[in-house]
Amino acid sequence: MKYKSVFDIIGPVMIGPSSSHTAGAARIGRVARSLFGREPKWADISLYGSFAKTYKGHGTDVALVGGLLDFDTFDERIINALEIAKEKKMKIKFREEEAISDHPNTARIKLGDDLGELELVGISIGGGKIEITELNGFQLKLSGHHPAILVVHNDRFGAIASVSNILAKYELNIGQMDVSRKEKGQMALMTIEVDSMIDDAVIEELKSLPNITQVTRIVD
Repeated sequence: MKYKSVFDIIGPVMIGPSSSHTAGAARIGRVARSLFGREPKWADISLYGSFAKTYKGHGTDVALVGGLLDFDTFDERIINALEIAKEKKMKIKFREEEAISDHPNTARIKLGDDLGELELVGISIGGGKIEITELNGFQLKLSGHHPAILVVHNDRFGAIASVSNILAKYELNIGQMDVSRKEKGQMALMTIEVDSMIDDAVIEELKSLPNITQVTRIVD
């Protein structure tokens, strides 16, 4: 992982004590909330590696829940996130997993409400930076630090090109793009990070394309 400046190493403005275990965890939780699109009624959170061993002492638990409540890394309410979630009747369950993960600071979050569920895997890679590596069974690479579009689509010829053409039409520069599919010819997922904000018109035009089944916008 390359850092652009000393501030990437120091980390963001945040509630302490650790950029990896607190700020990174809050961002993982907040991206999960953003992808879900609303406040969940429940969340099952599995912690791996260092997260599992030190999550209470380093505030990883309150940070993850704070993110699910849509609190930013510097929001002082993070300290009381567990109590706030309880007041909102949000049911939270933590699991300390013994399985060895690819990264020591890994969290798997499954959340939902009466309308649906979502499951993702996030890792905290240092300095408050994160990566989302799995979403509902799809492998992906999402930093959560740039505006992004997630496009669920049928794995058909021309689907990726049609999405790229819409982004070019609106002069949106692609910083990173990944495509994941579970099986050839079935459902696939495009993860696209761009350099500027994404207007509603872009989302609506993407939704109207053939073979596109879902479009989700994530703001920085």
